[in-house]
Amino acid sequence: MNILQINSSARRLQDDQGSVSTRLANELTAGLRAANPSASLTVRDFAVSPLPVLDEAALGALFTPAEARTAEQAARVALNDQVIAELLAADVVVIGAPMINFNISAQLKNWIDAVARAGVTFQYGPTGPVGLVTGKKVYVVTSRGGIHRGQASDQVVPYLRTVLAFLGMTDVEFIYAEGLNMGPEAADRGLSEARAQISELLAA
Repeated sequence: MNILQINSSARRLQDDQGSVSTRLANELTAGLRAANPSASLTVRDFAVSPLPVLDEAALGALFTPAEARTAEQAARVALNDQVIAELLAADVVVIGAPMINFNISAQLKNWIDAVARAGVTFQYGPTGPVGLVTGKKVYVVTSRGGIHRGQASDQVVPYLRTVLAFLGMTDVEFIYAEGLNMGPEAADRGLSEARAQISELLAA
């Protein structure tokens, strides 16, 4: 089993402090590795090493033929190639996805923009788009300050379901840690419920 873990919080995790989504993603990954001791793990932590945005320079690099790219353009494309290769090699993808202003973080959006490449991770056919990133199990740990699950204010889950399916990943489980900014009791309850979900998924 090859596991890819994506930590998309802007906050680092230090001594059980900081990013809740990263902490819970770590716990889920640890459980997966305990059940599969030979599993390999690749971690992308965007609080430590963020990916650059998809800007005009990046688009110029991607649409310039390889033989005509400058050294800077080649390095930019190589970075995207690397994160795509990590995704394609993974059997299991664990995504820590905090809610930021009702949607995913800019850090996670940068990763999605890097891995969504026509002809590589998706293609357009006669009946529409076809995802090429298939055969993956995806776990998304999403943390939120309030209670948003199943409400219109939650744009994290619908967006991720859509974009992951567009790329071919349809076997997706969401773990929710909610109410984290609603006082100590609510935060403890939110963490306990998320950990219970993780335990259930690992036992399945």
